[in-house]
Amino acid sequence: MKKLNSAIIAAGGRGTRLDPARPKQFLELLGKPIIIHTLERFERCDAIDEIVLVLPADELNIFVPIAESANITKLKKIVVGGPTRAVSVKNGLDAVDEASEVVAVHDAARPLVSAADIINVVQRAAKVGAACPVAAVTDTVKTVENGYITGTVDRTKLCRALTPQAFRYDILKRAFEDTDLGEDVTDECYLVEKLGLEIATVEGDSRNIKITRPEDLVVAEAYLRSMERERK
Repeated sequence: MKKLNSAIIAAGGRGTRLDPARPKQFLELLGKPIIIHTLERFERCDAIDEIVLVLPADELNIFVPIAESANITKLKKIVVGGPTRAVSVKNGLDAVDEASEVVAVHDAARPLVSAADIINVVQRAAKVGAACPVAAVTDTVKTVENGYITGTVDRTKLCRALTPQAFRYDILKRAFEDTDLGEDVTDECYLVEKLGLEIATVEGDSRNIKITRPEDLVVAEAYLRSMERERK
C-alpha cells in the first residue's frame, strides 16, 4: 500500500509589509494569488497526497471559493491559524491524516518551489526522519553593534533554510508537544533541533524565494516566467 505524504501550507500570518490591506500570500502574481501558485506546485507533485491549508480566520470566507475554483483536488482541509506561525502550523498538523508517513511544511509566500525540491526533501525525511532544503549564503555577512561592524562571519558554515521542511509524522508531533510556540519559533527545524535529533539537508533551488517586500514580486515574476518556459 502506498504510504501517505501530507503538506501543510502555512498561510495563517498577517504579513502586510507588501500591502497593509491584505496579507502578502493573497496578492496577485501574474494574474493569480500567490497562494494559488503555491498550492498548484503541491497539487502537481506526485510526492504529496494531501494538502492542509492554514488561513487567517478573516480570510476563510474570501478564499475558500477561490480555492474551490482553482480545483486543488489534494486540498483536504482548511483550518484557522493562530497568533504565531508555530501555532498556525500546529493547527495544521492537528488536521493532518494520522496515517501520514511524512509531513512537509511550506510557507505560502514561496510560490516558486520546484517539484524536485518537494520530492527530494520528502524522500530524505522518509529515510532519516527530518530534512530541510538549503541554499548557499553568497553575500559577505557582518556582525554589527551600535551602528558599527564588529566582525566578519565565516559563511562557509552558513546556509539559508528554505521550505518545505519535511519530517516523519511522529517526529513532528513530538516537536510540537509541551513547548513554547512563540514568535522565536521561525521554522519547524528549530523545534526538531530542540529534540536533539539530526536534520539532513538537501540542496534547494535558489529561486525558491520567500516573497516579503515589493521588489520580491518583481523577482518572482521573472523567475516564474522562466520556469514556465522551462516546462514547455
